Amino acid sequence: MKSISLLGATGSIGQQTLDIVKDHPDEFHIAALAAGKNIEKTKEIVRAFSPKLVSMQTEELARELQKEFPSLDVTYGTQGLVDVAIHSDSSVLLNAVLGSIGLESTLAAIRQQKAIAIANKETLVTAGHLVMAEAAKYDAPILPVDSEHSALWQSMNGENRKSIERLILTASGGSFRDKTRAELEGVTVKQALNHPNWSMGAKITIDSATLMNKGLEVIEAAVLYDMPYDKIDVLIHRESIIHSMVEYHDSSVMAQLGTADMRTPIQYALSYPERLPRSTAERLDLAKIGQLHFENVDMERFRCLGFAYHAGRTGGTILTAMNAANEAAVSAFLQEKITFLEIEDMIDRVMQQHDNIQNPDLETILAVDKQTRKIVQGMIK
Repeated sequence: MKSISLLGATGSIGQQTLDIVKDHPDEFHIAALAAGKNIEKTKEIVRAFSPKLVSMQTEELARELQKEFPSLDVTYGTQGLVDVAIHSDSSVLLNAVLGSIGLESTLAAIRQQKAIAIANKETLVTAGHLVMAEAAKYDAPILPVDSEHSALWQSMNGENRKSIERLILTASGGSFRDKTRAELEGVTVKQALNHPNWSMGAKITIDSATLMNKGLEVIEAAVLYDMPYDKIDVLIHRESIIHSMVEYHDSSVMAQLGTADMRTPIQYALSYPERLPRSTAERLDLAKIGQLHFENVDMERFRCLGFAYHAGRTGGTILTAMNAANEAAVSAFLQEKITFLEIEDMIDRVMQQHDNIQNPDLETILAVDKQTRKIVQGMIK
């Protein structure tokens, strides 16, 4: 049985991870978990999964949880994330928190030689060079959870990676894929959160609409698979059936297909190298679907994808600045403090004025992240 430390237990990926654990009680157990502010949901999880340690976002929430579960070990805050990540009973960390807050806990778990099932893009985007170096040093496997990176991983299994010609990431195009830039003026938060294919958290859904989510995945793919950016392409694929592809230098293309269900890549990361059954999963019926469509990305229409390619090729702290600016701007949009198109504008302004530092250490990354968020807050009227 694999024991899991789960960061982000009340979020979309966290909840689907718990579904997998519930479906396979003889294979998986939740040893420790971190939640955010959703105390009632956390209480339900504690009753259902009996973890030994739980971390809440704030001390006040931790006290409330402790009051209801006196025998439970309870902690909170950033240190709480680390405590959960390195819990002695777990062998796998599934990092499903949003944003760069997941970085320190991931590095801590790597140093404990735990397998890292990574659904936290921002950790690899802001500090991929540190994460992969530490993973190699401590022989800690990095197992991708994102559907696209899981698809690439599965399409590489058994192949010589020196034979890879290019990686092809697919993108749904998000909730506004058929709108022109002029039509994006005045779109609402409710409209932006109406994703046509996937059920995801609010931040990721907005990132999907701007295509920043795909930009972060391009950077993540470069880090995970040590691939130059000119060998990573993105295609709009409306149906979200082909999750990504790998082209080899003999012109063969390997693709991983499936329905739009994140439980499949989550389970594969947790069960690897085995495949466990999913009796409740919707099966792929290509005859029913009938057609699959693909188109190139208009980089002027989806500016955030271009920002990500630029930051990735540049390297250094501009990756942290871009990511922090995006997180802060998306948060402001969700609070209806800025417009949808201002997300791009703010990221662009931050990147234009950023004084880049190559090969930053963790302290520098955290400082740039904090400073960038202050800059974005100053931009908000």
